[in-house]
Amino acid sequence: MEQIRIRGARTHNLKNVNLDLPRHKLIVITGLSGSGKSSLAFDTLYAEGQRRYVESLSAYARQFLQLMEKPDVDLIEGLSPAISIEQKATSHNPRSTVGTVTEIHDYLRLLYARVGTPYCPDHDIPLEAQSVSQMVDAALALPEETKLMILAPVVADRKGEHAELFEDMQAQGFVRFRVRSGGGTANEGVAKIYEVESLPKLKKNDKHTIDVVVDRLKVRPDMKQRLAESFETALRLADGRAIALEMDTDREHLFSSKFACPICSYSLQELEPRLFSFNNPMGACPECDGLGQITFFDPKRVVAHPSLSLAAGAVKGWDRRNQFYFQMLQSLAAFYEFDIDAAFEDLPEKIRKVLLFGSGKQTIPFSYINERGRTTIREHVFEGIIPNLERRYRETDSVAVREELSKYQNNQPCPSCDGTRLRREARHVRIGTGDYARGIYEISGWPLRDALGYFDGLTLEGAKREIADKVIKEIVARLTFLNNVGLDYLSLERSAETLSGGEAQRIRLASQIGSGLTGVMYVLDEPSIGLHQRDNDRLIATLKHLRDLGNSVIVVEHDEDMIRTADYVVDMGPGAGEHGGVIVAEGTPKQVQSNPQSLTGQYLVGKRTIEYPDERLAPDPERMLRIVDAHGNNLKHVDLDLPVGLLTCITGVSGSGKSTLINDTLYHAVARHLYGSSAEPAPHEAIEGLEHFDKVINVDQSPIGRTPRSNPATYTGLFTPIRELFSGVPTSKERGYDPGRFSFNVKGGRCESCQGDGVLKVEMHFLPDVYVPCDVCHGKRYNRETLEVQYKGKNISEVLDMTVEHAYEFFSAVPVIARKLKTLLDVGLGYIRLGQSATTLSGGEAQRVKLSLELSKRDTGRTLYILDEPTTGLHFHDIALLLEVIHRLRDQGNTVVIIEHNLDVIKTADWVIDLGPEGGAGGGQIIAQGTPEQVAKTKASFTGKYLAPLLKRPTRKVAAG
Repeated sequence: MEQIRIRGARTHNLKNVNLDLPRHKLIVITGLSGSGKSSLAFDTLYAEGQRRYVESLSAYARQFLQLMEKPDVDLIEGLSPAISIEQKATSHNPRSTVGTVTEIHDYLRLLYARVGTPYCPDHDIPLEAQSVSQMVDAALALPEETKLMILAPVVADRKGEHAELFEDMQAQGFVRFRVRSGGGTANEGVAKIYEVESLPKLKKNDKHTIDVVVDRLKVRPDMKQRLAESFETALRLADGRAIALEMDTDREHLFSSKFACPICSYSLQELEPRLFSFNNPMGACPECDGLGQITFFDPKRVVAHPSLSLAAGAVKGWDRRNQFYFQMLQSLAAFYEFDIDAAFEDLPEKIRKVLLFGSGKQTIPFSYINERGRTTIREHVFEGIIPNLERRYRETDSVAVREELSKYQNNQPCPSCDGTRLRREARHVRIGTGDYARGIYEISGWPLRDALGYFDGLTLEGAKREIADKVIKEIVARLTFLNNVGLDYLSLERSAETLSGGEAQRIRLASQIGSGLTGVMYVLDEPSIGLHQRDNDRLIATLKHLRDLGNSVIVVEHDEDMIRTADYVVDMGPGAGEHGGVIVAEGTPKQVQSNPQSLTGQYLVGKRTIEYPDERLAPDPERMLRIVDAHGNNLKHVDLDLPVGLLTCITGVSGSGKSTLINDTLYHAVARHLYGSSAEPAPHEAIEGLEHFDKVINVDQSPIGRTPRSNPATYTGLFTPIRELFSGVPTSKERGYDPGRFSFNVKGGRCESCQGDGVLKVEMHFLPDVYVPCDVCHGKRYNRETLEVQYKGKNISEVLDMTVEHAYEFFSAVPVIARKLKTLLDVGLGYIRLGQSATTLSGGEAQRVKLSLELSKRDTGRTLYILDEPTTGLHFHDIALLLEVIHRLRDQGNTVVIIEHNLDVIKTADWVIDLGPEGGAGGGQIIAQGTPEQVAKTKASFTGKYLAPLLKRPTRKVAAG
């Protein structure tokens, strides 16, 4: 069958959709936010494809797989097994890295175990077992007539007189010895040759190194047999080690017949893949257990307010309010003669050290006053504030105490493994030779583009090449795919929990291509999220490659380039929520463009556009928010000037340092100043211009709630005035109902059968859990008495089931509720329901709910708003609405900073700061800054190159305000 036939799809808001999609093509489903794209792609096509495949498995296998709900559809034909790649964070496990998620690390472990060369950690010498014939060949390779002495190193740096050893060797016929006394190895200091008669008596408590002289000879071709016998004898005496000493130059050649260091005998068992795994005790660093980080009590967090005195609370819990600890500090102040009322930062360095880390062996008379007022003096050492916290953390069984103490902790790279996660032995195994020899941790730390370059140029000799060929081919293939989806700036050691949703999705996409599956239906959710226009072409080429393998690729996407290059486009609409769920246009991109009903087509053909202003507000040099010398992650000592009161876009290719500069440095630094936040900002020298702000708000895409009980009404504060309204109607007053009666989270008004959930979970073994409507309240969440209370003919359950759009009309006469609903409408969320579970909202929807909450608050005009890719999940038309809201915030005098790749947003900004030039180590610099027009003229700016065609007409600059 050449088509996927869908008949009568009614999942969520789909209105009896009939659709024929071509198989083995790249299909883009687009449309307004909330128009039913995900309902069609994920909840209908993917859900049914996955369900049919899983149901073909045995009952035993099914119990381990999560089954999706059966979609509401009459017929689907032509489906293949389905794989969904969504933009969810990969893992919250600190042991997951890019290398482990993509399985590249597994191939690297195999490669190092099979062709790696171990080195001695102390002497950096390859551990290579040599045969006697190899030793003979090495000796014969020296210039002819070279005087050689063959030695057996029998004692290495050991105390004792060693008289028995000399007697034993003499009995075996050896009469000469090389001895070095006073510690160190034979390579250090002066070693002397002694005949057995003239051997000095060795001091018992000194360390000695003793070599037995096995033979002395000159290098000549006819000496092959004699050399072989001498080496065999030396190896027998010295447990597999031998030394060939050039007598004229004292140059030594070390040999070992075992897999061991010829100097210190350091040896390693046979290399195994698990030695290179930081998730296995055999390979993990014993200090940090393979996490690469250790937790420590950070003096900066412990002394939260260094400008205050100890008495006033420089260290929480050690001030006047805690009598026990404060008495200790008073005794310390008396002993060391410092002022307990002086600012902590002004105390001498020595005193600060004693306070934080203890008095060492110095005992101090401590004076304690008990409850009866009696004074007791005890002499003991002072433990120190930080050792005190460490001991309490170690000894407590209380989760609450641990949580409280963990506020003073921070992470730092493990000093034992330098953050590489691996034990010493694994770090000293390398592949390649000479300058090309590299350890597994070095390759894992490089950007993926450099790792690919290394393997492309790696040449191995002989048997090693044959063994490694297939493994290297797999590694190169996977690295190539990762580079092709615009992730060349990531490293294999990058923790999976630090990846954005877009990065995690593209990693999964690259892994799928690496698996080489064919005949599969892939469903992707906006793979272009977080991707710069420059990398978009590579992503599209990757999706086409996936299609050309013989797969159907279905993409929910709003990106213009993606829509134009698709084989088939489905445009959903015409509106959102209950106004959507219909196919407005379908066909090739050209057919969609020519369809007058299609909103997408109108934007593609240029009938509708997102306008940019005729005038740009000019920054005031006197009103700047300035970050000095930001150097976190890959930032290269950046000085950032953000104009106050303007809309600034931070742009740059993926991995160029945008999030580090804005989220990790700017937001945390301003939040710490304004609110005393405990989050540590990324390293920077100073921040200036904070007097212009009284609030900072970071509107990100994290969920607004992790439980089904959280919903837009509770998050935005809408539910409180709605409950108050219901408690004020006559029926409630007669019955004495307060606002709490209308909450589904507390006993009283809710249905106790389902505890206010509206559904009951039925666990089905071998099948997905089934949620059935509660048979007492029939899904309404409340008991009968509560539902009898009505406002304008609707009860509380019916109000929660209203869309924002419907509720705005319904509550138009109640200003406190209408104002909050209006802001939800303004950000394009008129289609979501007030009681809709927060877990069903996408990242973009959650971000806009947060934005609407901030919009509904009273505004001072002195707020710094930070938005991270607010256009995620938005159609051209939705972006136009969102921009109106953002410009309104700016017009009220606020400062808005947006991290964004969308050119339609960038072209409407007052100011653009472009980071780059590349991602990862190649980024971290400001490449261009100024108006969009100025950035478009900057040759070094990738953003400028793509922005220039959109800026056709001139704009004027006008002063802000």
